[in-house]
Amino acid sequence: MIKKILIFGASGFIGFHLSKYLSKNLSNHLTLVDDNSRGQLDSDFKKLLEKKNVKFLKLDLTKQKSFRKLKKKYNTLFMLASVVGVNNTLSRPDRIIEINALIIINTLIWLKKNLVKKVLFSSTSENYAGTIDMFKGKIPTPESIPLTISDITHPRFSYAATKILGESAFVNFSKVWGFKVKVVRFHNIFGPRMGFKHAIPHLIERFYNNESPFKIYGPNQTRAFCFIDDAVKGIVKLMNSSKAKSEIYNIGSSQEVRIEKITKTIGQLFKYKGKYIEAKPFPGSTTRRCPDLKKSKKDFKYKNNFNLSEGIKITFDWYIDYFKKNKKIFEKSYQTPEEFKNVYKIYKKTN
Repeated sequence: MIKKILIFGASGFIGFHLSKYLSKNLSNHLTLVDDNSRGQLDSDFKKLLEKKNVKFLKLDLTKQKSFRKLKKKYNTLFMLASVVGVNNTLSRPDRIIEINALIIINTLIWLKKNLVKKVLFSSTSENYAGTIDMFKGKIPTPESIPLTISDITHPRFSYAATKILGESAFVNFSKVWGFKVKVVRFHNIFGPRMGFKHAIPHLIERFYNNESPFKIYGPNQTRAFCFIDDAVKGIVKLMNSSKAKSEIYNIGSSQEVRIEKITKTIGQLFKYKGKYIEAKPFPGSTTRRCPDLKKSKKDFKYKNNFNLSEGIKITFDWYIDYFKKNKKIFEKSYQTPEEFKNVYKIYKKTN
């Protein structure tokens, strides 16, 4: 049976790896959609587009007219398109809200008029942050926990606000308009080709640039990092599962680890012998994050095949190769917490 699969945000981090994985099955006919806002298509993505069962459409999903170029019938939609990254939320929260909200609403308007059997909406563990920090929410965190934004005026929560909107919108639209939707809350997915606005690429780049002494931002904060291959296989199993209901599921790892340990693990790969200095965390970042995976394991047999060390080594090797080739395919690199002392002045000056 030929499956017509539509992927929004296909040239992004998770989108690319998902597209690459699904394209291996020749019965899958993929339509990949992105606006390439992160830069020009790199060689990895161009190689993917050479496959006969892959088609690419460069579309700006913030504009309703872009949806006219899509066909009316698809078996599955993976809705992964959004602006993400701590640096993005702190430097341009207005863009986070504008772009993510428009994509969500435009996609739902399109779904009302077109036949798509199954939909996946990509959400985030950021939605748990307020509940964990303000009300001592449970760790590991189950999907059933109430969602809270601790400070609605803080730019850091602009991303979570759009994802909470998306969860509510997709679930309620699906009930009215008759399509099945599964919501995934991703927890710190990492791996090759993820840009530079996330924790592990931040660290690799800073060590590569010989930062010394090396600052550890929020050393006692914890995260549970999940390698990209496990996340991709997990969401494919979820969408193919007849047992998994149209509900919300965590995707991640249960291996909770301190930021200090992650930093020093990467430092060891660089054979760093310098001094480490403790520093304040990024503004608005949560103290702990670790998903409860019982529901995902029960409903679609989710599992992690890569341990943290294996994933970090693969990611490390990719980024070192990237730096040596000196290719420029991603947006501006990371910014440190010190650069966000007055976030609004920062981005007003660039407008």
